Amino acid sequence: MSMENYILNFILPVLTISMLLIFIRVFKGPSLMDRVVALDLLVIVGIGAFSAYAVLYNKQVVIDISLILALIAFLSTVAFTYYYVKGDHEKDKFDMN
Repeated sequence: MSMENYILNFILPVLTISMLLIFIRVFKGPSLMDRVVALDLLVIVGIGAFSAYAVLYNKQVVIDISLILALIAFLSTVAFTYYYVKGDHEKDKFDMN
């Protein structure tokens, strides 16, 4: 089995299924922190999909885009965590419950 067949037949379907499950967690998540972790995981899976695309079509610039996206996702997660720790836990406006 070649690398293209492995990516097309195994990696991309697994990434697609995981993205669907993560979207369910984003919409259903009981707390705000669950949603933030799910969005962070969604970015990580998206980076995996970008990387699979880059390997499949030999596009090296997509790897650079993936690295930039990873840095932005990391910084946004750190910023949200800082906001959450400094904020009021009992009166969280974004929690559904």
